[in-house]
Amino acid sequence: MERYEAYGFSGAMSGAFLLSCLLFAAVSRRQRGPYMDEVFHVPQAQAYCHGRFLQWDPMITTLPGLYLLSVGVVKPAAWLLGWTGSVVCSVGMLRFINLLFSAGNFYLLYLLLFKIHQKNKAVSGFQRISSALTLAAFPTLYFFTFLYYTDPGSVFFTLFSYLMCLYGNHKTSALLGFCGFMFRQTNIVWTVFCAGNVVAEKLNEAWKIELQKKKDEKISSRKGSFSDLTRILQFLVEYLLSPKNLVTLTALTWPYIILVSLFFVFVFINGGIVVGDRSSHEACLHFPQLFYFLSFTVFFSFPHLLTPTKIRKFLLSLKKHPVQYGLVTVISLFLIWKFTYVHKYLLADNRHYTFYVWRKVFQRHELVKYLLVPFYLFAGWSFADTLKSKSIFWILMYFVCLLAVTIPQKLLEFRYFILPFLIYRLNIPFLPLYRQLLELAFYILVNAVTFYLFLNRTFQWENSDEVQRFMW
Repeated sequence: MERYEAYGFSGAMSGAFLLSCLLFAAVSRRQRGPYMDEVFHVPQAQAYCHGRFLQWDPMITTLPGLYLLSVGVVKPAAWLLGWTGSVVCSVGMLRFINLLFSAGNFYLLYLLLFKIHQKNKAVSGFQRISSALTLAAFPTLYFFTFLYYTDPGSVFFTLFSYLMCLYGNHKTSALLGFCGFMFRQTNIVWTVFCAGNVVAEKLNEAWKIELQKKKDEKISSRKGSFSDLTRILQFLVEYLLSPKNLVTLTALTWPYIILVSLFFVFVFINGGIVVGDRSSHEACLHFPQLFYFLSFTVFFSFPHLLTPTKIRKFLLSLKKHPVQYGLVTVISLFLIWKFTYVHKYLLADNRHYTFYVWRKVFQRHELVKYLLVPFYLFAGWSFADTLKSKSIFWILMYFVCLLAVTIPQKLLEFRYFILPFLIYRLNIPFLPLYRQLLELAFYILVNAVTFYLFLNRTFQWENSDEVQRFMW
C-alpha cells in the first residue's frame, strides 16, 4: 500500500467509523430495549455473561458463536475499565460488538479487493478505497451493524477466512471458517468455497497445460461454445477421477475437509442443520430463490449489470442462441410453477422490505411470477457476463456454492443474500470511477431511507402495545 493510499484509507475508515458511532448513538436512544430477534439474542448473551453457559433459549436456531465472542470481549473490557453492574452486558454494549465487526469488515473488504485485483495495475488506490467503502455500506449488511444480530460477525469471519485462503494460509482459513460456522451454520458452504478456490486454481493450471499440449488456441478456458463446455466438463471428470490428482488436492485442502467432516458429524448428532426451533426453518428445494437473488443483485449492482451496453449484448446473445434461451425459459417457468414456496413470515410480518416486495409485486396477479422470467434471464446473463474474467472452474465452483446457500431456504430473506453478494461483488472488475461513486451514492440513499423509517416511522399492531419499526 503506497503512503498516500494508506492515508486515504485511514481517513475513509476513521470517517466511516465516526459516522457509524453517531448513528449508533441515535439508534440506541430511540430503541433502548431488544428489538425483533434481539429478544432472543440479548438474554442469551446476558446469561453467558453471568456464567450460565448451560442455559439455552430453544427459539434460537444458530450456534453460540456470537454470545461466546461477546463475553470474551466484554468481560475483559469491563475488568480493565472497572465497569460493574448492568452496563457490562447491556443491550448497548452487546450491540457495540457489531460496530467493531463493521470496522473489521471494512478493512477486510479493502484487503480482499487489493489481493483479488492485484494484477490489475490500472486500478487506482482511490478506486480500491471507494469500492471498500461502498461494500462496507452495503445496506442489508450495514443496517445490522446497529442491532445485536449474527450477520456482521458471520460476514467478518467468512471474509477473513476467504482472505487467508487467497494468501495460502489454509489452516488459519479453516479455523476462521469454523468461527464463521459458529455464527451461522450455512457458512460451511463458504468453507467449501475456500477449498473450491484451491481446486479451481489447480484445475485451471492443468487445463492450460492441456491446451498447450493440443496446441488448440481456439478453446478458451473461460467461455466458449457448447462443444467447448462439453470438452471442459470431460476434462474436469477425468482430472478428478485421477488418484494422483485426488491425493494432491487432498493434501492442499485437508484443513477444509476436516471442518466439513465435523459439520456432517454435527448434522448427524443434531438431527439437522438447525439448532433450537426448527418449525419455521424447514429446508426445501426453493429454486426461485436463485431468481430472487439475481434480482436482488441487479438492484444493488445496477451500475455494473443494468447498462445500455449490457442490454444490447444480451439482445444480441438472445438473437444468436434462441433455442438455448427458449429451453432455459421453459425450465425456469417449470421451476417457478412447481417449486415456489411462500413462508408464513413473509405474509404476516409487515416490518420488512420483503413483505412489501411480495405484496406489491408478486401478489398483484398469479401470472406476475411467470412474467418476470425474461428479467430473470437478463439478470442471470448479465451476472455471469461480469464474471467472465474468472476461470470457468471458479465460476462453476461459485455457482455450486450459490445454489447450496440459497435454494434450501424456504423464507425469502434478504439477509441470506449478503455473503453470496459480497463474494460476487469482490470478484468482478472495477467500474469507472463515476459509476463507482454512483453505486456508493445509491447505497447511502438506501441506508438513509431505511434508517429514517426505522427511527421515525414507528407504528403499532392492533393486538399489541409494543412499538414496531420498519427494517430489513
